[in-house]
Amino acid sequence: MSTPVLERTAETSVPLLDVLAERWSPRAFDPTSPIDEAKLTGALEAARWAPSASNTQPWRFIVARRGTDLHATIDGALVGFNREWAGNAQVLVAAFAEETDADGNPRPWAQYDLGQAVAHLSVQAHADGLFTHQMGGVDREALRALPGVDERFTPVSVIALGELGDASALSEKLQERETAPRVRRPLDETIIASA
Repeated sequence: MSTPVLERTAETSVPLLDVLAERWSPRAFDPTSPIDEAKLTGALEAARWAPSASNTQPWRFIVARRGTDLHATIDGALVGFNREWAGNAQVLVAAFAEETDADGNPRPWAQYDLGQAVAHLSVQAHADGLFTHQMGGVDREALRALPGVDERFTPVSVIALGELGDASALSEKLQERETAPRVRRPLDETIIASA
């Protein structure tokens, strides 16, 4: 499917790298095209090389391609309006933080490091022409029951990943969200103190 990309470049206070200013999180994914495996691998490789405290790499992913039972299971773990659209994504990635190492030692920075890994994944995916949408609206216990999930892995989120679809296929409410102006709180309201 050839869907025109909406102009979604962020209006930033200073110039940013194009890949950062242009990255956004759609809900319209192409429900017919297969995933480009090389691009998917590139996104996962970018996550692998994200920085982490003491190089512990406390993130784990379950990668589920559309059409598989695993994709359907992860789609079924989504809650709220995520159920309306995320199943069309070529890939659903369940993201986990290893909050305790194999010896039982806590890793209090695990979710922070997972966030960095997912940020790297999303930027690489966007640079390669794929789109991502991160979701916290998930049944974490359902994710915990997925195959291979060790008890020390905390389910955190699911990432929809794939090619952009046609926004007109979304419900009216979601179409409005898809095309609404991108907004962020001003930078001076984000910085608590600066000396």
